[in-house]
Amino acid sequence: MSLETYNKKRDFEHTPEPEGEGAVQTSKLVFVVQRHQASHLHFDFRLEADGVLKSWAVPKGPSMNPSDKRLAVMVEDHPLEYANFKGLIPEGNYGAGIVEIWDSGYWIPAENFHEVGKALEDGMLEFVLKGKN
Repeated sequence: MSLETYNKKRDFEHTPEPEGEGAVQTSKLVFVVQRHQASHLHFDFRLEADGVLKSWAVPKGPSMNPSDKRLAVMVEDHPLEYANFKGLIPEGNYGAGIVEIWDSGYWIPAENFHEVGKALEDGMLEFVLKGKN
């Protein structure tokens, strides 16, 4: 997957975010949920796939109630190093605000899983999260 969009949106001389260079898949597929106080408070949900973090903005944040519905808007892929990113994105930069790690761990695809791209194209990505919180 390309990190071209991610890199174009950021000036790495002025933001502490990791520069997107792509990476080799880790032994377990990582996920992270980041609380992002930017122009509006939202959460970012990220799943490792194909050497990047597939990413969604979740405006209302996560819910512990499985019957709650949450809008998740797919955004640009992020580099794997972003799974460890927390801190302040300075004013004047894309996404300016505070980023905190709300939860992280690894994810396990459902048994019928073949590839993330195909699952997303079909509109059905099933998985289990093994987080810390």
